[in-house]
Amino acid sequence: MLATVVAVTAAIATTRNVPDSAGHVSTISALVLMIALGAIVKTRLRIRSTTFSFAWVETAIVLGLALAPPPWVILSTGLGIACVSLVNRLTAIKAAFAIAKHTLVAGGATLVIMLLGQRWPPDGLWNHLIVLGTVYLVAAVLDDVLAIPVIALASGTRIVRQFRTHFDLRLAGFAVRFVVAALTLIIIQADQRLLLAVPPLVLSLHLAYSARIRGRTEQQAWQRLARTTDALNVVDLDNVLTTAVTQAAELFSADEVEIELRDGGRTVRGGTGGITFDGPTGTPTDVDGTIVPAPLEGHDRTVDVGMLRLRFRGPVQLSEREQYTLRTFASALCTAVRNAQAYAELARVADEHAYAASHDALTGLANRRHLLDEGTEQLSTRHADGVTALVLIDLNHFKEVNDTLGHAAGDQVLVQVADRLRGAAQPSDLVARLGGDEFAVLMRGLPAPAVAAHRAETLLAALHEPFELDGMRISVEASGGISGAPSNGGMAELLRRADVAMYQAKRAGQRISTYAPTRDTADLGRLTLGGDLPRAVADHEFVVNFQPIVDLGTGEVTSAEALARWHHPTHGLIDPLRFLEAVERSGLLPAFAEAILDQALIAAVSWRDAGFDVPVAVNVSPRSLLDARFPGSVLARLRAHDLPPDRLVLELTETLTLSQLDVVDRVLSRLRDEGVRLALDDFGTGYSSLSLLSRIPVHELKIDRSFVTTMESSAEAAAVIRSTLDLGRSLDLDVVAEGVESEPQRRALWELGCVAGQGHLFARPMPSGTLLAAMQRGSGGRPGALAAPLHDTGAVIRLSQNRRQAGRSRPDRLPHLPA
Repeated sequence: MLATVVAVTAAIATTRNVPDSAGHVSTISALVLMIALGAIVKTRLRIRSTTFSFAWVETAIVLGLALAPPPWVILSTGLGIACVSLVNRLTAIKAAFAIAKHTLVAGGATLVIMLLGQRWPPDGLWNHLIVLGTVYLVAAVLDDVLAIPVIALASGTRIVRQFRTHFDLRLAGFAVRFVVAALTLIIIQADQRLLLAVPPLVLSLHLAYSARIRGRTEQQAWQRLARTTDALNVVDLDNVLTTAVTQAAELFSADEVEIELRDGGRTVRGGTGGITFDGPTGTPTDVDGTIVPAPLEGHDRTVDVGMLRLRFRGPVQLSEREQYTLRTFASALCTAVRNAQAYAELARVADEHAYAASHDALTGLANRRHLLDEGTEQLSTRHADGVTALVLIDLNHFKEVNDTLGHAAGDQVLVQVADRLRGAAQPSDLVARLGGDEFAVLMRGLPAPAVAAHRAETLLAALHEPFELDGMRISVEASGGISGAPSNGGMAELLRRADVAMYQAKRAGQRISTYAPTRDTADLGRLTLGGDLPRAVADHEFVVNFQPIVDLGTGEVTSAEALARWHHPTHGLIDPLRFLEAVERSGLLPAFAEAILDQALIAAVSWRDAGFDVPVAVNVSPRSLLDARFPGSVLARLRAHDLPPDRLVLELTETLTLSQLDVVDRVLSRLRDEGVRLALDDFGTGYSSLSLLSRIPVHELKIDRSFVTTMESSAEAAAVIRSTLDLGRSLDLDVVAEGVESEPQRRALWELGCVAGQGHLFARPMPSGTLLAAMQRGSGGRPGALAAPLHDTGAVIRLSQNRRQAGRSRPDRLPHLPA
């Protein structure tokens, strides 16, 4: 409307120069008719639900300006466009825009004439054509400036892009229409009868121009269709749907595109700007108007994956070419959706198989393969993100659950164990089930190796509470082994070391044990050592060193413990932890035990002959106690060396309780009855210390070195030592502390009532001759002493309550706990 006002104002401003004439009405009528014909002869373009037209109006306006006064042309333009709008029944807003735009074009052309200052019409044909060309150029540019932004707004494209669209065809059309206008003007001035040729010429040019526009449009449409179908060749369903929605909205100039999938009840909607809805089918849309459906089916129409719908806010009728394009697009989309769905299903099945291959079917935890793969990858970058450690967890006596309640109940327990471990682990940890009742936790990115032990305690503490199983509460104990990443070796070595530590914990009766290379009997060399055992026994390669046991108060030697070593010709001196297990499995245990016992008894005889009647202690394998012939062999060796039985102490370990205890009872009872003294080694480290004392008539308890080492810093360790000493006094048993390394430890043990001890404070293990020389040399002028006494001779010493109790007379007969 503003354009109309401006154009009318320009017309009024120029009316003063127009002479009055009786032919005004006929001239204006002719101009109105010419403008109306220019508006009727047009090329249509649909954008979404709106149809835009490109006509010959600017040509009619320029011809009118060449033949009539400008004000009449402005008025005639408005009247002509209004008449055409009424005939075509355009909406009010479309009619107003058409009238305003064309009237403003006419007013702009008139304004150009006024600015040129030429007398109208100008003299001379060429002057007329030059002025007319300038006016036509301004009118054409003004027509584009007013129309194209509206088209860009309706299509959702940028104005610059819309200006470039068909620019060559628009420029050619403008040139042709100007030529038509110029020829018409020349014909009018030359011979008006030739005007009869103008309508066919205009019609021919119009048809050629329209055909060219349609051809270009269809070519671009097919090119866009080809690009769109190529873009649909992806395997991700979300990408397929997004591409289809946005490209279909642009390809068919739709306000909204909807894709409904049969499988899964999924509906996707959107436009050129992207997806606006992605959810379940049945949700209403905000776009009302024309709906053009297209089933998503193959060329043979046997597969129907869904429906494609084009939505327009107003009435729209697709052309035949657009309908064919829509069917082609729908068929390509159907193929793309089927391919994407097939790929998704294939990927899902592959993921399920990959998950099943890397996870335990019962618990959902990672399996051994996944643990090894993850661990191998972690060890390759272990220096970059902290310390890596592995905790191996095994359920103790789990077979009893399966045997008593059945495997189904056992499976339920395993599932609950997995859930607890998963809940107690850190987010960065990998929890795995290796098989049976064995679990593992791979710890990654630890700030320090010591943190692994703390986290392992947390994991095992999670299994402490009883498990609920069909109304029953079942307690399950577990043992754990910890190993840090080895400096050399991969994940298999890390797993092996954790396994070694776990079995160390089981043998020691501990809940958790950390891998120690010195206690690793499962190294590769053990296999080769087993083959060397027969030769080693035959060639007497096993040697015995002795560590003295001394009176903590006086420092005098009271006995000595025999410690076996293998003097291998190739590997040198080998610790017993590396070969004892191989000896036990080899069948050479009796010969090995006899060889060690012989050397120990020979040493005791040599000490006695030198004036030091010192008993000797020998460690006994639990397997030897299962041999009924063992007592006879021991007694035979004692007689052969003419040594009283009470000069021999056999040290036992708590692991013998895992064997046939009835056989052990008979073997030990015979040895005790013959006078051989028995000692219980590593007391307090196992599960069954007290129950063992009620069955085996031992004479001596040996406190494990782990308690002695930490007694000054750990109240728990000190309490264990104190309670062991009280137990020894109650049962009239000697108590020996192992691992005494310092004078403060010696004094603290003596004040608690411990009589004897052994450790590096007094002497390291040494050959029998070296020990004899040390006893002969003595300490402080006292032969047989290896350390100074705690108090000077003859000093009056105030004894603690513990020492007073320790000094009470012992009963004639050794009391025993009831069996």
